[in-house]
Amino acid sequence: MTNALVFLDTETTGLHHDRRPWEIALIRREPSGRTSEMQVYVDDVDLSSAELIGLNVGHFYSNHPSFRTDSPMTLHPDHEALELAPDVWLATEAKAATLVERMTRGATIIGNNPGFDVEVLAAMLRRHKLCPAWHYHPIDVVSQALGFLSVLNLKLLGDLLAPELVEDLTPPLKSDKLSKLCGITPPEGDERHTAIGDARWVQRWYDRLSNPFANDEAESEQPQ
Repeated sequence: MTNALVFLDTETTGLHHDRRPWEIALIRREPSGRTSEMQVYVDDVDLSSAELIGLNVGHFYSNHPSFRTDSPMTLHPDHEALELAPDVWLATEAKAATLVERMTRGATIIGNNPGFDVEVLAAMLRRHKLCPAWHYHPIDVVSQALGFLSVLNLKLLGDLLAPELVEDLTPPLKSDKLSKLCGITPPEGDERHTAIGDARWVQRWYDRLSNPFANDEAESEQPQ
């Protein structure tokens, strides 16, 4: 049986062990190909142990609907969630945990360093008495990309091309560089350092690595 795929990313209150998610983005693709997208902002995010540098990297005070100075918004105490736009939610952490559990149940998680996101989301679910039910083996597009580019490098060498054309893939490497080498442009503008922008990036990148000749095939099918 083929699992559903969930491309995901989180923005968190830092890199420390007790970090909390404040923006969560998930794109679920069923085996049939049907795709659904969800973006959740955690309204009551606990900032007591937050790292300011981490908040600033994710533009927390510019992007979070409840903390932006230009249009502050908080939930009414009697409500758990507010739909800001289609598939975009402002929710308590308890409600966010429920949404994430349903969206990821039985799915294979795909991300850019997904261990980081899986750890913080699993902790959130446990805080609200929920069990993470995604597949135990997530897929990291960076690891996939390194394998893809290593094979490509071997082919270049096999074709006796100039050594300077072969990329140095010695770690550490930036995700942006790897993505561009695979032919995928990283998020730009307003999508930069947002969970939804990065989840969409992961989806494009995974699809490119899963079918690297898709563009070539599409072009070859065009009428001459």
